[in-house]
Amino acid sequence: MRFQFLRLTNTSYRCLVERRKHGMSLCTPFMKYASTPQLHMTRRSLHTIFQPKRVLILTKLSRLEFEKLRQPEQSDGELESVLRHRGSDYSTLLYHHYIHKGCESRVHKCFQEFGVETRLVNRFNYTQENIDWADVIVTTGGDGTFLMAANRIQDRNKPVIGFNTDPTRSEGYLCLPKKYSVNVREAVRKLFEGKFLWTFRRRIRITLTGECVFEPPVELHDQQLAHPEFRFFDCLQEQHQSAGTCEAPANSATQRTRVLPVLALNEVYFGECVSARVSYIEVGVDGGEKVKSKNAGLCVTTGTGSTSWSYNINKISKSMVKDLFEIIEQDENEQTIALSGIPQNKVIRSTNNLLIDRITTMYNSKLIFNPESGFMQYTIRDPISSYTLPCANEICPRGLAKRLDVRSRCFDACLVIDGGLSFSFNDGTHATLEVHDSDALRTIVDVEREIDNHNFNSSNDNDMSSKSKLVSDSLT
Repeated sequence: MRFQFLRLTNTSYRCLVERRKHGMSLCTPFMKYASTPQLHMTRRSLHTIFQPKRVLILTKLSRLEFEKLRQPEQSDGELESVLRHRGSDYSTLLYHHYIHKGCESRVHKCFQEFGVETRLVNRFNYTQENIDWADVIVTTGGDGTFLMAANRIQDRNKPVIGFNTDPTRSEGYLCLPKKYSVNVREAVRKLFEGKFLWTFRRRIRITLTGECVFEPPVELHDQQLAHPEFRFFDCLQEQHQSAGTCEAPANSATQRTRVLPVLALNEVYFGECVSARVSYIEVGVDGGEKVKSKNAGLCVTTGTGSTSWSYNINKISKSMVKDLFEIIEQDENEQTIALSGIPQNKVIRSTNNLLIDRITTMYNSKLIFNPESGFMQYTIRDPISSYTLPCANEICPRGLAKRLDVRSRCFDACLVIDGGLSFSFNDGTHATLEVHDSDALRTIVDVEREIDNHNFNSSNDNDMSSKSKLVSDSLT
Protein backbone atom coordinates (compact mmCIF):
# COMPACT_ATOMS: atom_id res chain seq x y z
CA MET A 1 0.00 0.00 0.00
CA ARG A 2 1.11 3.57 -0.64
CA PHE A 3 -0.10 5.05 2.61
CA GLN A 4 0.10 4.31 6.28
CA PHE A 5 -2.62 4.07 8.88
CA LEU A 6 -3.30 5.38 12.35
CA ARG A 7 -5.74 3.81 14.72
CA LEU A 8 -6.98 4.91 18.14
CA THR A 9 -7.46 2.73 21.16
CA ASN A 10 -10.25 3.36 23.65
CA THR A 11 -7.78 5.15 25.96
CA SER A 12 -6.51 7.47 23.23
CA TYR A 13 -10.05 8.22 22.06
CA ARG A 14 -11.04 9.17 25.61
CA CYS A 15 -7.99 11.40 25.83
CA LEU A 16 -8.94 13.13 22.58
CA VAL A 17 -12.43 13.90 23.79
CA GLU A 18 -11.18 15.34 27.07
CA ARG A 19 -8.54 17.48 25.36
CA ARG A 20 -11.06 18.75 22.81
CA LYS A 21 -13.53 19.70 25.58
CA HIS A 22 -10.89 21.81 27.32
CA GLY A 23 -9.61 23.48 24.14
CA MET A 24 -6.28 21.67 24.25
CA SER A 25 -4.19 20.42 21.36
CA LEU A 26 -5.30 17.12 19.89
CA CYS A 27 -1.72 15.78 19.96
CA THR A 28 -1.46 12.93 22.41
CA PRO A 29 1.23 10.38 23.29
CA PHE A 30 -1.35 7.62 23.64
CA MET A 31 -2.01 7.13 19.94
CA LYS A 32 -0.97 3.95 18.24
CA TYR A 33 0.54 4.23 14.83
CA ALA A 34 0.93 1.32 12.47
CA SER A 35 2.39 0.83 9.03
CA THR A 36 2.47 -2.95 9.47
CA PRO A 37 0.00 -5.41 11.02
CA GLN A 38 1.80 -4.87 14.34
CA LEU A 39 0.93 -1.72 16.32
CA HIS A 40 3.76 0.30 17.82
CA MET A 41 3.52 2.88 20.60
CA THR A 42 4.76 6.28 19.40
CA ARG A 43 4.00 9.97 19.74
CA ARG A 44 1.83 11.12 16.85
CA SER A 45 -0.63 13.85 16.04
CA LEU A 46 -4.18 13.15 14.94
CA HIS A 47 -3.08 13.34 11.31
CA THR A 48 -2.96 10.08 9.40
CA ILE A 49 -0.63 9.72 6.44
CA PHE A 50 -2.94 9.23 3.47
CA GLN A 51 -1.29 9.49 0.07
CA PRO A 52 -2.93 7.10 -2.41
CA LYS A 53 -1.66 7.23 -5.98
CA ARG A 54 -4.58 5.47 -7.69
CA VAL A 55 -8.27 5.82 -6.84
CA LEU A 56 -11.05 3.72 -8.33
CA ILE A 57 -14.40 5.56 -8.29
CA LEU A 58 -17.40 3.23 -8.39
CA THR A 59 -20.55 5.12 -9.30
CA LYS A 60 -24.14 3.99 -9.10
CA LEU A 61 -26.61 3.78 -11.94
CA SER A 62 -29.21 6.50 -11.57
CA ARG A 63 -32.83 5.54 -12.04
CA LEU A 64 -32.81 7.24 -15.43
CA GLU A 65 -29.73 5.27 -16.55
CA PHE A 66 -31.36 2.10 -15.23
CA GLU A 67 -34.49 2.70 -17.34
CA LYS A 68 -32.40 3.43 -20.43
CA LEU A 69 -30.58 0.13 -20.02
CA ARG A 70 -33.86 -1.72 -19.69
CA GLN A 71 -35.17 -0.17 -22.88
CA PRO A 72 -32.09 0.67 -24.99
CA GLU A 73 -34.00 0.75 -28.26
CA GLN A 74 -36.11 3.73 -27.23
CA SER A 75 -35.20 7.36 -27.78
CA ASP A 76 -35.24 9.86 -24.91
CA GLY A 77 -38.63 11.14 -26.03
CA GLU A 78 -40.10 7.65 -26.26
CA LEU A 79 -38.67 6.70 -22.86
CA GLU A 80 -40.16 9.81 -21.31
CA SER A 81 -43.57 8.92 -22.76
CA VAL A 82 -43.33 5.34 -21.45
CA LEU A 83 -42.33 6.46 -17.96
CA ARG A 84 -45.06 9.09 -17.76
CA HIS A 85 -47.62 6.53 -18.92
CA ARG A 86 -46.37 4.22 -16.15
CA GLY A 87 -47.00 6.98 -13.62
CA SER A 88 -43.36 7.99 -13.03
CA ASP A 89 -42.44 11.63 -12.73
CA TYR A 90 -39.91 12.00 -15.53
CA SER A 91 -38.93 15.52 -14.48
CA THR A 92 -38.06 14.29 -10.99
CA LEU A 93 -36.02 11.40 -12.40
CA LEU A 94 -34.10 13.81 -14.59
CA TYR A 95 -33.56 16.24 -11.71
CA HIS A 96 -32.10 13.61 -9.38
CA HIS A 97 -30.03 12.16 -12.23
CA TYR A 98 -28.29 15.52 -12.62
CA ILE A 99 -27.80 15.86 -8.85
CA HIS A 100 -26.06 12.47 -8.78
CA LYS A 101 -23.94 13.22 -11.83
CA GLY A 102 -22.95 16.60 -10.43
CA CYS A 103 -21.60 15.08 -7.22
CA GLU A 104 -19.91 12.28 -9.15
CA SER A 105 -18.14 14.85 -11.31
CA ARG A 106 -17.01 16.86 -8.28
CA VAL A 107 -15.54 13.78 -6.60
CA HIS A 108 -13.71 12.78 -9.77
CA LYS A 109 -12.34 16.27 -10.34
CA CYS A 110 -11.25 16.83 -6.72
CA PHE A 111 -9.15 13.68 -6.54
CA GLN A 112 -7.49 14.60 -9.85
CA GLU A 113 -6.68 18.05 -8.45
CA PHE A 114 -4.66 16.34 -5.71
CA GLY A 115 -2.55 14.61 -8.35
CA VAL A 116 -4.24 11.22 -8.05
CA GLU A 117 -4.72 8.91 -11.02
CA THR A 118 -8.40 7.97 -11.20
CA ARG A 119 -10.67 5.51 -12.97
CA LEU A 120 -14.45 5.93 -13.08
CA VAL A 121 -16.42 2.68 -13.34
CA ASN A 122 -19.96 1.47 -12.84
CA ARG A 123 -21.13 -1.93 -11.66
CA PHE A 124 -20.68 -3.49 -15.10
CA ASN A 125 -16.91 -2.92 -15.15
CA TYR A 126 -16.21 -3.13 -11.42
CA THR A 127 -13.79 -6.00 -12.02
CA GLN A 128 -11.08 -7.58 -9.94
CA GLU A 129 -8.49 -6.13 -12.29
CA ASN A 130 -9.69 -2.60 -11.54
CA ILE A 131 -9.88 -3.33 -7.81
CA ASP A 132 -6.31 -4.64 -7.73
CA TRP A 133 -5.14 -1.56 -9.65
CA ALA A 134 -6.47 0.88 -7.04
CA ASP A 135 -5.09 1.91 -3.65
CA VAL A 136 -8.51 3.13 -2.50
CA ILE A 137 -12.08 2.46 -3.62
CA VAL A 138 -14.34 5.54 -3.57
CA THR A 139 -18.07 5.11 -4.12
CA THR A 140 -20.47 7.76 -5.41
CA GLY A 141 -24.06 6.81 -4.73
CA GLY A 142 -25.66 5.59 -1.53
CA ASP A 143 -25.41 2.62 0.81
CA GLY A 144 -26.22 0.20 -2.01
CA THR A 145 -23.22 1.32 -4.02
CA PHE A 146 -21.03 1.12 -0.91
CA LEU A 147 -22.18 -2.47 -0.29
CA MET A 148 -21.50 -3.34 -3.91
CA ALA A 149 -17.94 -2.13 -3.51
CA ALA A 150 -17.38 -3.75 -0.12
CA ASN A 151 -18.53 -7.24 -1.14
CA ARG A 152 -15.61 -7.62 -3.50
CA ILE A 153 -12.85 -6.29 -1.23
CA GLN A 154 -10.86 -9.12 0.35
CA ASP A 155 -7.84 -7.05 1.43
CA ARG A 156 -8.22 -5.57 4.91
CA ASN A 157 -5.78 -2.79 3.97
CA LYS A 158 -7.73 -1.53 0.94
CA PRO A 159 -10.09 1.20 2.19
CA VAL A 160 -13.58 1.96 0.89
CA ILE A 161 -14.81 5.56 1.19
CA GLY A 162 -18.35 6.55 0.26
CA PHE A 163 -19.86 9.84 -0.94
CA ASN A 164 -23.64 10.15 -0.74
CA THR A 165 -24.46 11.80 -4.06
CA ASP A 166 -28.12 12.53 -3.30
CA PRO A 167 -28.64 12.99 0.46
CA THR A 168 -32.22 14.22 -0.06
CA ARG A 169 -33.24 10.70 -1.10
CA SER A 170 -30.71 8.50 0.68
CA GLU A 171 -29.63 8.43 4.33
CA GLY A 172 -26.18 7.07 3.49
CA TYR A 173 -25.28 5.47 6.82
CA LEU A 174 -22.13 3.99 5.31
CA CYS A 175 -21.03 7.15 3.53
CA LEU A 176 -19.37 10.34 4.70
CA PRO A 177 -21.62 12.92 6.42
CA LYS A 178 -24.14 14.60 4.15
CA LYS A 179 -22.39 17.96 4.25
CA TYR A 180 -19.59 16.49 2.15
CA SER A 181 -22.02 15.72 -0.68
CA VAL A 182 -21.80 19.43 -1.47
CA ASN A 183 -18.40 20.25 0.06
CA VAL A 184 -16.54 17.49 -1.75
CA ARG A 185 -13.30 19.46 -1.89
CA GLU A 186 -13.33 19.89 1.90
CA ALA A 187 -13.76 16.12 2.37
CA VAL A 188 -10.92 15.27 -0.03
CA ARG A 189 -8.68 17.89 1.59
CA LYS A 190 -9.33 16.36 5.03
CA LEU A 191 -8.49 12.93 3.65
CA PHE A 192 -5.11 14.09 2.35
CA GLU A 193 -4.45 16.05 5.55
CA GLY A 194 -5.21 12.92 7.55
CA LYS A 195 -8.07 14.45 9.55
CA PHE A 196 -10.03 11.26 10.03
CA LEU A 197 -10.01 7.98 11.94
CA TRP A 198 -9.94 4.49 10.53
CA THR A 199 -12.71 2.14 11.50
CA PHE A 200 -12.85 -1.57 10.71
CA ARG A 201 -16.34 -2.84 9.98
CA ARG A 202 -16.64 -6.54 10.70
CA ARG A 203 -18.02 -8.80 7.98
CA ILE A 204 -19.46 -12.30 7.88
CA ARG A 205 -17.58 -15.18 6.30
CA ILE A 206 -19.82 -17.98 4.98
CA THR A 207 -18.77 -21.61 4.51
CA LEU A 208 -21.21 -23.91 2.70
CA THR A 209 -21.23 -27.71 2.87
CA GLY A 210 -23.52 -29.78 0.68
CA GLU A 211 -24.08 -31.33 -2.72
CA CYS A 212 -24.84 -28.20 -4.74
CA VAL A 213 -22.63 -25.55 -3.14
CA PHE A 214 -20.83 -24.88 -6.44
CA GLU A 215 -23.97 -23.97 -8.34
CA PRO A 216 -23.63 -20.46 -9.79
CA PRO A 217 -25.33 -17.75 -7.73
CA VAL A 218 -28.12 -15.51 -8.97
CA GLU A 219 -27.60 -11.77 -9.28
CA LEU A 220 -30.83 -10.35 -7.88
CA HIS A 221 -30.29 -7.17 -9.89
CA ASP A 222 -30.48 -9.30 -13.05
CA GLN A 223 -34.10 -10.02 -12.27
CA GLN A 224 -34.82 -6.30 -12.47
CA LEU A 225 -32.46 -5.48 -15.29
CA ALA A 226 -32.65 -7.55 -18.46
CA HIS A 227 -29.07 -6.50 -19.12
CA PRO A 228 -26.89 -8.86 -16.99
CA GLU A 229 -24.36 -7.11 -14.79
CA PHE A 230 -22.22 -10.05 -13.57
CA ARG A 231 -21.02 -8.03 -10.61
CA PHE A 232 -19.45 -11.10 -8.99
CA PHE A 233 -18.82 -13.23 -12.07
CA ASP A 234 -15.07 -12.75 -12.41
CA CYS A 235 -14.64 -12.97 -8.64
CA LEU A 236 -16.28 -16.39 -8.61
CA GLN A 237 -14.29 -17.64 -11.60
CA GLU A 238 -11.00 -16.44 -10.15
CA GLN A 239 -11.62 -18.31 -6.94
CA HIS A 240 -12.17 -21.53 -8.88
CA GLN A 241 -9.00 -20.99 -10.87
CA SER A 242 -6.77 -19.99 -7.95
CA ALA A 243 -7.67 -22.71 -5.46
CA GLY A 244 -7.71 -26.36 -6.44
CA THR A 245 -9.90 -27.23 -3.44
CA CYS A 246 -12.61 -25.03 -4.88
CA GLU A 247 -13.16 -27.24 -7.88
CA ALA A 248 -16.24 -29.40 -7.52
CA PRO A 249 -15.54 -33.17 -7.58
CA ALA A 250 -17.05 -35.14 -10.43
CA ASN A 251 -19.27 -37.19 -8.12
CA SER A 252 -22.23 -34.90 -7.44
CA ALA A 253 -23.48 -37.11 -4.62
CA THR A 254 -20.57 -36.29 -2.31
CA GLN A 255 -20.61 -33.52 0.26
CA ARG A 256 -18.38 -30.61 -0.67
CA THR A 257 -17.21 -27.58 1.26
CA ARG A 258 -16.81 -24.10 -0.12
CA VAL A 259 -15.89 -20.77 1.45
CA LEU A 260 -17.89 -18.19 -0.47
CA PRO A 261 -15.74 -15.58 -2.24
CA VAL A 262 -17.85 -12.65 -1.01
CA LEU A 263 -18.19 -11.28 2.52
CA ALA A 264 -21.42 -9.90 4.00
CA LEU A 265 -21.12 -6.36 5.33
CA ASN A 266 -24.79 -5.90 6.24
CA GLU A 267 -26.58 -9.21 6.57
CA VAL A 268 -27.12 -12.77 5.41
CA TYR A 269 -30.68 -14.00 4.85
CA PHE A 270 -31.88 -17.61 4.77
CA GLY A 271 -35.37 -18.53 3.61
CA GLU A 272 -37.67 -19.90 0.93
CA CYS A 273 -37.49 -18.02 -2.35
CA VAL A 274 -41.26 -17.50 -2.30
CA SER A 275 -41.90 -15.44 0.82
CA ALA A 276 -45.39 -16.91 1.34
CA ARG A 277 -43.87 -20.34 1.98
CA VAL A 278 -42.78 -21.45 5.44
CA SER A 279 -39.02 -21.83 5.87
CA TYR A 280 -37.77 -24.87 7.80
CA ILE A 281 -34.23 -24.70 9.18
CA GLU A 282 -32.04 -25.90 12.04
CA VAL A 283 -30.01 -23.29 13.90
CA GLY A 284 -27.06 -23.83 16.24
CA VAL A 285 -25.54 -20.96 18.22
CA ASP A 286 -21.83 -20.92 19.16
CA GLY A 287 -21.38 -24.65 18.68
CA GLY A 288 -24.53 -25.59 20.60
CA GLU A 289 -27.11 -28.16 19.61
CA LYS A 290 -29.13 -27.26 16.53
CA VAL A 291 -32.77 -26.33 17.14
CA LYS A 292 -35.44 -26.92 14.49
CA SER A 293 -37.53 -23.94 13.54
CA LYS A 294 -40.34 -23.18 11.12
CA ASN A 295 -40.43 -19.49 10.38
CA ALA A 296 -40.49 -16.73 7.77
CA GLY A 297 -36.72 -16.72 7.39
CA LEU A 298 -33.52 -16.11 9.33
CA CYS A 299 -31.67 -12.79 9.18
CA VAL A 300 -28.09 -12.60 10.50
CA THR A 301 -26.58 -9.15 10.72
CA THR A 302 -23.34 -7.40 11.59
CA GLY A 303 -23.10 -4.21 13.62
CA THR A 304 -23.07 -2.32 10.33
CA GLY A 305 -26.30 -3.98 9.24
CA SER A 306 -27.99 -3.45 12.60
CA THR A 307 -29.29 -0.08 11.34
CA SER A 308 -30.81 -1.65 8.24
CA TRP A 309 -33.12 -4.62 7.59
CA SER A 310 -32.54 -6.22 10.99
CA TYR A 311 -33.51 -2.97 12.70
CA ASN A 312 -36.77 -2.77 10.80
CA ILE A 313 -37.59 -6.41 11.56
CA ASN A 314 -37.14 -5.95 15.30
CA LYS A 315 -38.17 -2.35 16.01
CA ILE A 316 -41.35 -1.62 17.93
CA SER A 317 -43.85 1.16 17.30
CA LYS A 318 -45.37 3.67 19.69
CA SER A 319 -48.74 1.96 19.38
CA MET A 320 -47.20 -1.31 20.60
CA VAL A 321 -45.74 0.39 23.66
CA LYS A 322 -49.08 2.07 24.34
CA ASP A 323 -50.89 -1.27 24.12
CA LEU A 324 -48.41 -2.83 26.56
CA PHE A 325 -48.94 -0.01 29.05
CA GLU A 326 -52.71 -0.49 28.82
CA ILE A 327 -52.32 -4.21 29.54
CA ILE A 328 -50.00 -3.49 32.49
CA GLU A 329 -52.43 -0.95 33.93
CA GLN A 330 -55.33 -3.35 33.59
CA ASP A 331 -53.36 -6.17 35.19
CA GLU A 332 -52.20 -3.96 38.08
CA ASN A 333 -55.78 -2.86 38.77
CA GLU A 334 -57.06 -6.45 38.72
CA GLN A 335 -54.28 -7.60 41.05
CA THR A 336 -55.03 -4.77 43.47
CA ILE A 337 -58.73 -5.63 43.56
CA ALA A 338 -57.97 -9.32 44.05
CA LEU A 339 -55.71 -8.59 47.02
CA SER A 340 -57.59 -5.80 48.79
CA GLY A 341 -61.00 -5.83 47.19
CA ILE A 342 -60.71 -2.07 46.72
CA PRO A 343 -59.54 -0.44 43.49
CA GLN A 344 -56.66 1.98 44.02
CA ASN A 345 -55.65 5.08 42.10
CA LYS A 346 -54.07 3.81 38.90
CA VAL A 347 -50.78 5.03 37.49
CA ILE A 348 -51.74 6.13 34.01
CA ARG A 349 -48.96 5.49 31.49
CA SER A 350 -50.85 4.67 28.31
CA THR A 351 -51.78 8.33 27.72
CA ASN A 352 -48.34 9.75 28.55
CA ASN A 353 -47.02 10.40 25.04
CA LEU A 354 -43.62 11.60 26.22
CA LEU A 355 -43.09 8.39 28.19
CA ILE A 356 -44.24 6.28 25.25
CA ASP A 357 -41.87 8.11 22.90
CA ARG A 358 -38.96 7.70 25.32
CA ILE A 359 -39.51 3.97 25.88
CA THR A 360 -39.94 3.33 22.15
CA THR A 361 -36.75 5.21 21.34
CA MET A 362 -34.77 3.50 24.10
CA TYR A 363 -35.82 0.04 22.99
CA ASN A 364 -35.15 0.64 19.30
CA SER A 365 -31.78 2.29 19.93
CA LYS A 366 -30.57 -0.83 21.73
CA LEU A 367 -31.08 -2.86 18.56
CA ILE A 368 -28.09 -1.07 17.03
CA PHE A 369 -24.58 -2.17 17.94
CA ASN A 370 -20.98 -1.33 17.11
CA PRO A 371 -19.86 -2.05 13.51
CA GLU A 372 -16.49 -3.18 14.91
CA SER A 373 -18.09 -5.78 17.16
CA GLY A 374 -17.00 -9.38 16.69
CA PHE A 375 -20.57 -10.58 17.25
CA MET A 376 -23.44 -11.26 14.89
CA GLN A 377 -27.10 -10.73 15.73
CA TYR A 378 -29.54 -13.34 14.47
CA THR A 379 -33.29 -12.90 14.13
CA ILE A 380 -35.73 -15.73 13.46
CA ARG A 381 -38.67 -14.08 11.75
CA ASP A 382 -42.19 -15.08 12.83
CA PRO A 383 -41.35 -18.46 14.45
CA ILE A 384 -44.24 -20.91 14.17
CA SER A 385 -45.33 -23.09 17.07
CA SER A 386 -46.05 -26.71 16.17
CA TYR A 387 -46.74 -29.76 18.27
CA THR A 388 -44.02 -31.67 16.40
CA LEU A 389 -41.45 -28.95 17.15
CA PRO A 390 -40.40 -27.03 20.26
CA CYS A 391 -42.80 -24.25 21.15
CA ALA A 392 -41.98 -20.84 19.76
CA ASN A 393 -41.14 -19.51 23.21
CA GLU A 394 -38.48 -22.20 23.61
CA ILE A 395 -36.62 -20.92 20.56
CA CYS A 396 -34.92 -17.62 21.26
CA PRO A 397 -36.01 -15.53 18.27
CA ARG A 398 -33.15 -13.05 18.60
CA GLY A 399 -29.68 -13.21 20.09
CA LEU A 400 -25.95 -12.77 19.73
CA ALA A 401 -23.41 -15.22 18.38
CA LYS A 402 -19.81 -15.46 17.28
CA ARG A 403 -20.62 -18.53 15.21
CA LEU A 404 -23.86 -19.76 13.68
CA ASP A 405 -24.54 -23.14 12.09
CA VAL A 406 -27.61 -23.32 9.88
CA ARG A 407 -28.92 -26.44 8.14
CA SER A 408 -31.61 -26.23 5.49
CA ARG A 409 -34.76 -28.33 5.50
CA CYS A 410 -36.25 -26.30 2.67
CA PHE A 411 -36.90 -27.30 -0.93
CA ASP A 412 -36.57 -24.02 -2.82
CA ALA A 413 -34.56 -21.79 -0.51
CA CYS A 414 -31.82 -19.23 -0.90
CA LEU A 415 -28.98 -17.64 1.03
CA VAL A 416 -28.79 -13.96 0.13
CA ILE A 417 -25.77 -11.76 0.85
CA ASP A 418 -26.42 -8.03 1.34
CA GLY A 419 -29.55 -8.21 -0.78
CA GLY A 420 -27.54 -8.64 -3.98
CA LEU A 421 -26.28 -12.20 -4.45
CA SER A 422 -28.38 -15.34 -3.94
CA PHE A 423 -26.99 -18.86 -3.45
CA SER A 424 -29.05 -22.04 -3.45
CA PHE A 425 -29.72 -23.31 0.08
CA ASN A 426 -31.86 -26.41 -0.18
CA ASP A 427 -32.45 -29.49 1.98
CA GLY A 428 -29.28 -30.82 3.60
CA THR A 429 -27.05 -27.84 2.84
CA HIS A 430 -25.16 -26.56 5.86
CA ALA A 431 -23.85 -23.02 6.35
CA THR A 432 -21.34 -21.84 8.94
CA LEU A 433 -21.24 -18.10 9.64
CA GLU A 434 -18.24 -16.55 11.40
CA VAL A 435 -16.67 -13.15 11.97
CA HIS A 436 -12.87 -12.90 11.60
CA ASP A 437 -10.69 -9.85 12.22
CA SER A 438 -8.86 -10.48 8.96
CA ASP A 439 -12.12 -10.03 7.02
CA ALA A 440 -12.84 -6.55 8.38
CA LEU A 441 -13.45 -3.70 5.95
CA ARG A 442 -11.31 -0.60 6.38
CA THR A 443 -13.26 2.63 6.07
CA ILE A 444 -13.17 6.03 7.76
CA VAL A 445 -14.87 8.11 10.44
CA ASP A 446 -14.94 11.90 10.29
CA VAL A 447 -12.88 13.03 13.30
CA GLU A 448 -14.53 16.37 14.00
CA ARG A 449 -18.04 14.96 13.84
CA GLU A 450 -17.13 11.95 15.97
CA ILE A 451 -15.52 14.00 18.74
CA ASP A 452 -18.07 16.82 18.75
CA ASN A 453 -21.04 14.45 18.83
CA HIS A 454 -19.65 12.14 21.50
CA ASN A 455 -21.29 12.80 24.86
CA PHE A 456 -18.50 11.62 27.08
CA ASN A 457 -19.07 11.05 30.78
CA SER A 458 -15.67 11.31 32.44
CA SER A 459 -16.92 9.73 35.66
CA ASN A 460 -17.84 6.47 33.94
CA ASP A 461 -14.81 4.38 32.99
CA ASN A 462 -17.00 1.90 31.15
CA ASP A 463 -18.18 4.36 28.50
CA MET A 464 -15.17 4.01 26.25
CA SER A 465 -14.95 0.25 26.48
CA SER A 466 -18.60 0.04 25.53
CA LYS A 467 -17.75 1.71 22.19
CA SER A 468 -15.88 -1.42 21.13
CA LYS A 469 -18.34 -3.90 22.59
CA LEU A 470 -21.78 -5.03 21.56
CA VAL A 471 -24.71 -3.72 23.56
CA SER A 472 -25.58 -7.26 24.48
CA ASP A 473 -27.96 -6.41 27.29
CA SER A 474 -30.38 -5.05 24.69
CA LEU A 475 -30.88 -8.56 23.34
CA THR A 476 -31.16 -10.57 26.55
